[in-house]
Amino acid sequence: MPYTAEISRTSPTCFIFLVDQSTSMSDPIGGDDPNKKADVVADAINRLLTELSVKCAKEEGVRDYFHIAVIGYGSTVGSAFQGELTGRDLVPLSEVADTPARIETRAKKVPDGAGGLVETSVQFPLWMDPVAQGGTPMNRALKYAEGLVANWVERFPQSFPPIVLNLTDGEANDGDPAPSATAVTSHATADGSVLLFNLHVSDAGGAPSAFPDSDADLPDDYARALFAMSSLLPTHMRSYAASQGQRVSESTRGFVYNADVTSVVQFLDIGTRATELR
Repeated sequence: MPYTAEISRTSPTCFIFLVDQSTSMSDPIGGDDPNKKADVVADAINRLLTELSVKCAKEEGVRDYFHIAVIGYGSTVGSAFQGELTGRDLVPLSEVADTPARIETRAKKVPDGAGGLVETSVQFPLWMDPVAQGGTPMNRALKYAEGLVANWVERFPQSFPPIVLNLTDGEANDGDPAPSATAVTSHATADGSVLLFNLHVSDAGGAPSAFPDSDADLPDDYARALFAMSSLLPTHMRSYAASQGQRVSESTRGFVYNADVTSVVQFLDIGTRATELR
C-alpha cells in the first residue's frame, strides 16, 4: 500500500516549497484582509517551519525526520532561505531549526482568562522574507524541483516520497508547466510517486475551492490545469483533511483555488501531514 512508509532519521522524507515571488504577490490577498499575498505566504511558511521543529524536538535535539527546501521564483529561481542558509536547497530540519535568519518580536492576542483578549509579545523566527519582483517562471521552478526530487529518491529509495507544495498567484509566463509537473511526479520511491500539491493565492473571481475532487466548479482553464497537475491526497491526508472539516473522497486532490489566509495555513498543514514518525 503506497504512502505508508514510516518516517525516521534513517529514512526521512522531504518537503519542497515552491513560492511564487512575482510582482503581483505584492497585491492584497483579497476579501477584507489588507495583507499582501507575499507576506501571508512567507508568514505561513515561517510558522510551519517553527511547528515542524517543535514537533520533531526530543531530549537530544530536533530529529531529522524531514529535509526542507524553500525555492522562490520571480526575478530568479533558487533557494529563498535567508541568513546562514542562503543558497542552500534541501536542509535537514535540525539545521533549519538552529539557524533562522533572525527572530522578530511580534504582538499576539491571547485569552485573558475572563472572556476577553490581552495583547502579549511572542518570538517569531524567520527563515525567508516576502519578495515580490519579476515574472512567474513556474516552469523553471518545477524543473528545479525535479532536480531535487530526482536526487532525493536515489538517496532514499525506500522512504516516504518527497512532497512538493507550489504556492502561486498567477499563470506561468515561461511556457506550459504541465509537462514539468508530470516530470516531477514521475519520480518515485518504493512507497509511491512524488506528490505535487498546488495552491492559488488570488483575489480573482470565482468561488474558493479547497481540496476538490473534480474541476467542474473551477472558473477557468488555468484553474483546471493546476487541478490536473495536483496529486491525489493519500489516505492519511484525506483522513486528516476530513477531521479539519473538509469534504473528501478518493478523488480529492491537493489543490486550493482562490485561497485566503486560513486556507493557505490549512493547505500547508494538510499537505505536510506525515505518516508515523519513529
